[in-house]
Amino acid sequence: MALPGGAVVPWKTLNSEQVQWLRRSLLSWYSQQGRDLPWRQTRDPYAIWVSEVMLQQTQVKTVLPYYQRWLQQFPSIVALAGADQQQVLKIWQGLGYYARARNLHRAAQILAAEWEGQLPQTLEGLMQLPGIGRTTAGAILSAAFNLPTPILDGNVKRVLARLVALPVPPRQALTDLWQLSTTLLDPQWPRDFNQGLMDLGATLCKPKQPGCDRCPWSVQCLAAQHNWQTQLPMTESRPPLPHKQIGVAVIWNNQQQILIDRRPQSGLLGGLWEFPGGKVEPGESIPDCIAREIQEELGIEVAVGDHLITVDHAYTHFKVTLMVHHCRHLAGEPQPLACDEVRWVRLAELADFPFPKANQDIIAALQAEQQEAGNP
Repeated sequence: MALPGGAVVPWKTLNSEQVQWLRRSLLSWYSQQGRDLPWRQTRDPYAIWVSEVMLQQTQVKTVLPYYQRWLQQFPSIVALAGADQQQVLKIWQGLGYYARARNLHRAAQILAAEWEGQLPQTLEGLMQLPGIGRTTAGAILSAAFNLPTPILDGNVKRVLARLVALPVPPRQALTDLWQLSTTLLDPQWPRDFNQGLMDLGATLCKPKQPGCDRCPWSVQCLAAQHNWQTQLPMTESRPPLPHKQIGVAVIWNNQQQILIDRRPQSGLLGGLWEFPGGKVEPGESIPDCIAREIQEELGIEVAVGDHLITVDHAYTHFKVTLMVHHCRHLAGEPQPLACDEVRWVRLAELADFPFPKANQDIIAALQAEQQEAGNP
């Protein structure tokens, strides 16, 4: 395999002496440079589990305030299991990837019912729970119980791919990378080794401008030796993200209430509340889209009024533009034809419900409009 520019990439095989050196150097570096994080100050498996789930695809600085609030609200597995899902989603609001919150809640209910409120201490037992894959299970077992279980999150994939000059994109070599992570793992100090490996990727072996001059592995790293850091890990070409145009309705009734609906449990934003609407069809105007979608989804007629706000938002696999209009309820009783629940609420009550980020922008626009009108 050749890198761009013609450089040949060797697939490095580590011998036992190299493995021992890599273990010692990483543990020494971590003891001096490891990050001081709240979930590293506890051995509570539940708190560690919560942190690992929150850290999936989310940066530490974003997770920190959510982690503290979550444990204050749900201090144990039993407390989380007994909570209402809407309460769980509200605490999670703004952290994204809401399936993680739903899975935490469902897993806690399973643990409370079948495991006496305790997390299993085996890879197989953990991976039977919703939302726990091999990496999350390995991180929990090593951090909470100091068990020698490997990990392979995004940061670790990048570190290992550069270390051995992986000749293909990581997604095409997961078996090899898992084997490498397993081989490198220090069986005597698995907790510190895995935490150190994650810190190495998060603080030094970054996607751009890695700090190789400070890296404990640089003398063994093929990417550093050959100056291939910008070319490794290899990437796969991806098509451009689909961009959806959505007409959204803020529907008012004669009592100055707004109609909101709760999304079905499945899907990206399952269980969250939203302002109703739907995808604009080719050649369709925004007002026509809104009137049609409201009739199809809720079985009511509305008069589409003034434009309120346009919101652009990017998810992992697609982008959306929400064109939001004030609407007036004309006829019909709202029915949950395409959702789990509908409800009329006052503007001040919207803060009580968990909404996706894009819908929070709509709420902010409504509040600003109300203040401008002199209605505090």
